[in-house]
Amino acid sequence: MNPQLLFWVPATLRLVFVFVGTAIAWYFLGPVISLGLGLLVMCGMTVLQLHYLYRLGDWLDHPSSVKLPDGWGAWTDVFSRLYRLRRDDEKNKAELTEWLARFRQAMSLLPDGVVIMDDVLFLEWCNPEAERHLGMTLARDKGMRVTNLIRSPAFIDYIILGRYEQPLTLMLKERKLIVQIIPFENRRQILVTHDATESDRIDMMRRDFIANASHELRTPLTVINGFLEIASSQPNLDPAVRMSHLKLMTEQGQRMQNLVEDMLTLTRLESIDYPLRPERVNIPVLLEQILQEARAMSAGRHQISLQVDGPDLKGGTEELRSGFANLVLNAVRYTPAGGRIDIRWEMGASGPQFVVQDTGIGISAEHISRLTERFYRVDKGRSRETQGTGLGLAIVKHVLLRHGATLGIASQPGQGSVFRCIFRCMRCWRRCNRFLGSMA
Repeated sequence: MNPQLLFWVPATLRLVFVFVGTAIAWYFLGPVISLGLGLLVMCGMTVLQLHYLYRLGDWLDHPSSVKLPDGWGAWTDVFSRLYRLRRDDEKNKAELTEWLARFRQAMSLLPDGVVIMDDVLFLEWCNPEAERHLGMTLARDKGMRVTNLIRSPAFIDYIILGRYEQPLTLMLKERKLIVQIIPFENRRQILVTHDATESDRIDMMRRDFIANASHELRTPLTVINGFLEIASSQPNLDPAVRMSHLKLMTEQGQRMQNLVEDMLTLTRLESIDYPLRPERVNIPVLLEQILQEARAMSAGRHQISLQVDGPDLKGGTEELRSGFANLVLNAVRYTPAGGRIDIRWEMGASGPQFVVQDTGIGISAEHISRLTERFYRVDKGRSRETQGTGLGLAIVKHVLLRHGATLGIASQPGQGSVFRCIFRCMRCWRRCNRFLGSMA
């Protein structure tokens, strides 16, 4: 039915009833009493309307604390509509609050920083990543001007020029940040920050790796090509000299092969397509084989001992062989003749550990943190003499990472070094072995 009819028909009927009642009273009681009664009824209806109007005004001033009455007449429909509006409003408010919470949660999980500012750059909201990047705190700095929080001349110039289509690179707190301002709405701006420190470090490592690998391969190739040119230009070369050249070319070829094999090993260890295939590793047998390799390389120049007093492991036999052998053979390379090398497999305070202790040349403290970097050498000249590729400790690090172990290094120049591969605590190690055993 038409809403206007729903309102006017009942109101008109009420007025008609008042007039009809007054007319009946006029007939029986006379004009004075009937008009008085009619006036009294009209005053009562007016007071009732004013009462509901007051209740409506009071509710509009305090919608959360004042309850609407049920109403009478047309007020019943008015109040019922207000109830529906309030219920819908509360529902919409709850949905909006939920969406706002989801938005903030999503913004908090972003790897980039997000700062929401007004048109004059006052901070309204930021996510935790932006707090970490820019050194601000939402609870403390909300309402402050962002240019007072980011004290960088380059950022101030970026704001003044207003060329927001291009990002800005900033160095803040020894970190490289890429920032960009994105205007939205009429009175809002978003500042987005991206931490490029790690990606730059990885790019630098990649460039250094390519440069180092090229350099390491260039030297043996130069030697081999040089000797081949000599052999081609001098077919009647003295047999003794020819044999000397062939020996050197064989050594350089072996060096290139070792380098390529180590690079392939590192690539496999870092690849997600090369998962660890755990098996029970017979530690005594494995270490005995490494001991024989070390004694063959030493050729009697060192005292090498082996002590095995620990459990077997679940892991990759070949990976552990590569990691352990690199540590032992490094000790042989960098220990002068007559020195001592002790190899131990034992239970430590945190769990099983593989220890290689030598009386070699030792390492200065400033080099220890970088030893596991690819191609990093303390003494490049000596490394070439010992035929090292510069990748051994990088391989050790990745092997231990894949087995949940850590590498500890203690060394002093002239007093030798101790390399310690520390595996999980015994309880965690047993759980890991049970888990790996169930997967195997």
